[in-house]
Amino acid sequence: MPAFDLIIRNATIVDGTGNPRFGGDIAIRDGLIAQVGEVRGDAAEEIDAGGNLVTPGFVDVHTHYDGQATWDQEMAPSSWHGVTTVVMGNCGVGFAPARRDKHEWLIGLMEGVEDIPGTALAEGMKWDWETFPEYLDALERLPRAVDVGTHVPHGSVRAYVLGDRERPGAIPTEDDIEAMSKIVEEGVRAGALGFSTSRTVLHRDIDGEVVPGTTATAEELVAIGRAMGRAGHGVFEMASDMMREWDEFGWMGKLSRETGLPVTFAALQSIAKEMPLDEQIESMRAENDNGANIVAQIALRGNGIVMAWQGTVHPFRFRPSWQAIEALPWEEQKARLLDPAFKQQLLSEANDLSEVNPDIIGLIMIVCGGWGYQFEMDPDFNYEPTAEESVLARAEKAGVSGDEYAYDLLCRDDGKGFIYLPILNYADGNLDFLMDLQQSDDTVNSLSDGGAHCGTICDAASPTFMLQHWVRDRKRGTITLENAIKRQCNDTARLYGLEDRGILAPGYLADLNIIDMERLKLGKPWLAFDLPAGGKRLLQKAEGYVATIKNGKVTFRDGVWTGETPGGLIRGPQRAELAEAAE
Repeated sequence: MPAFDLIIRNATIVDGTGNPRFGGDIAIRDGLIAQVGEVRGDAAEEIDAGGNLVTPGFVDVHTHYDGQATWDQEMAPSSWHGVTTVVMGNCGVGFAPARRDKHEWLIGLMEGVEDIPGTALAEGMKWDWETFPEYLDALERLPRAVDVGTHVPHGSVRAYVLGDRERPGAIPTEDDIEAMSKIVEEGVRAGALGFSTSRTVLHRDIDGEVVPGTTATAEELVAIGRAMGRAGHGVFEMASDMMREWDEFGWMGKLSRETGLPVTFAALQSIAKEMPLDEQIESMRAENDNGANIVAQIALRGNGIVMAWQGTVHPFRFRPSWQAIEALPWEEQKARLLDPAFKQQLLSEANDLSEVNPDIIGLIMIVCGGWGYQFEMDPDFNYEPTAEESVLARAEKAGVSGDEYAYDLLCRDDGKGFIYLPILNYADGNLDFLMDLQQSDDTVNSLSDGGAHCGTICDAASPTFMLQHWVRDRKRGTITLENAIKRQCNDTARLYGLEDRGILAPGYLADLNIIDMERLKLGKPWLAFDLPAGGKRLLQKAEGYVATIKNGKVTFRDGVWTGETPGGLIRGPQRAELAEAAE
């Protein structure tokens, strides 16, 4: 009988600790790593890595697969990019707890905040749960290619307790807050990895109303955090506009010190935020110096929009001519868009912004005509583009208006052209500010939003972008491979108490990637209509992933799912067995 289930030979091992890479083999038995380095013995299967990198499986702690995870086993697109563990339920949105009369409301909340087609959620989810523990049970029934863990989302909890009283500005009573706290404590004790909320005006439901956490008081949030403290574990996650009068860091620091639990927030560079990113980081570190444990989640590229005729957003969606055809089937739309007379008519029109919310009018103006901030997505698009690559610069060079250049760009490839608009993290026209943050222990790589913003982004490809751009190709300075792997595996896992993964050592989960770094490359994004009810989503694959292995099973070979589903539900913090190396 073979000594091992699987041996990976001739690997260049980057083990996730940050230590230098080294050559060797890896042996796997019973879903765990048994030996690393020199491996003697045979196995039921051997894979020759041929000198390619072998890394831990990537741990993505900011996703929105809350609905998709109830019906989809492949868990694309994250699983296409070396991810073997996802944490969902971020930003205060999710589907449990859920009273029957709130199903449609929760779908509208997710659709508005995360741009996941409501029709897909309505058709795909069975709703065979009401309480949060019952939702975890439902998740546990479906095996997948990756492991999933989740937060208890504030929006669902508020809707469950307040019912019809839940609306912007609603003030819960002391009894309401106690009821919410009990739900969160119950959810965390059942296996939730934490609690999440959102306090940004950019997050709105399908009807344009701000999400429940936006107007919550510090007293409500701290009380919920204390409930996690009683349960003994959990991460408090938040997206916020960081208004100074809210004193977010004050209550986050107090909560973390009192409970001993980590608090994490989305840290994004934005010209619209009252508190600049450097001030946010400084405020966080001041609290941490006083005994708190606050961690900033950073994105590694501009957060924004990929615009297309068939996407959720494009620059001409407020022109009357577009609005006259937006309900037509795509083939009819395309015929009009490619008609020179229709183009001339549309370009002659002004935008009709009469129904646009005043809070986001500035953003809409950039979408509809900020050509200097928009970029043509070439086949080999660089997600750190320069001003010379903008739609404005290329239009001037071509001797046409920005409107016309953008219109023609979207019509390329039979009407499937893309324009990239980085709204956040690109105020300087580059990503230099992220260099130091990627060396800091109080930040983690995050904010991929995997499974969300289906018609506008595909940042689930972030781990691939990290390796391709930040480690290998970036002209303005790179980070080390060892640091990048540590940040995407070990650091993200440790934040959520997942101490059984993220490192290649005996006793840890056999979650691995075999990566050909020379061949690694993001593919061109495309819009697919493969969600339930024909829902759309923006997808992006990558070359260079030789294999992905989850719990010792090969789940992907050369980017193709093998059909294996060794992943499951994570319930609470996990500890590594830390077995001694087998003889």
